[in-house]
Amino acid sequence: MNKRYFAAAATILAVAIVVMWLANSLLMQPTAFSFARADERETVKKTVYLTFDDGPSDRITPKILDVLKDEDVKATFFIIGAQAEIRRGLVRREFDEGHTVAVHSYTHRYRDIYRSPESLIADIDRCNDLIENITGRRAEVYRFPGGSYGLRGELITAVTEHGLRYVDWNASTRDAEAEPESAESLYLSAVATSADCNNVVLLSHDSTSKTFTPEATRRIIRYYKENGYVFDVF
Repeated sequence: MNKRYFAAAATILAVAIVVMWLANSLLMQPTAFSFARADERETVKKTVYLTFDDGPSDRITPKILDVLKDEDVKATFFIIGAQAEIRRGLVRREFDEGHTVAVHSYTHRYRDIYRSPESLIADIDRCNDLIENITGRRAEVYRFPGGSYGLRGELITAVTEHGLRYVDWNASTRDAEAEPESAESLYLSAVATSADCNNVVLLSHDSTSKTFTPEATRRIIRYYKENGYVFDVF
């Protein structure tokens, strides 16, 4: 009886150890969420990372850059290579003004880039080759089109094994979810989705249709400044 009891207890303990090990391993995966939360455990300093996807565009990107320059704030731009090919001057301006130029995609065509790990890496490298050609430096940061949530593990593994850190988000202006009515609605979304977060990774877009994003960005920056946040880039 005692032998069976101790054997069962030993089995349960072994299973518990394995579960705890797996849980810790998952928590250490280099996602944007774990990056933000790790900082939150280490310091009480409140930090916000402004990120812009899908640019550059002639209509919106210069306005956002003007706002960032006026407010003395840096941001991370996840660019689309096909957009950047014909707007190299805007990418160079982003880089020269101290912002991070990072890889989003070359084509942004989900069906093509997510067909296989090889096609994903080829798309990333094509975009990164362009970034290097314009700025003289390859990007080390990547954002999956649509985010990493729900993607096949082999795609995420391919990116990390390729030497890139991928960045998701934990707050959003929601400027890509529906046609926004005003800069006010984008501002309120940013405030609501980042409530009670000490480390905010805010998603916005600088593609040509995001008319209200520059004005909203100015208001968002001032809100975070007034609430004691510092700004950082990836």
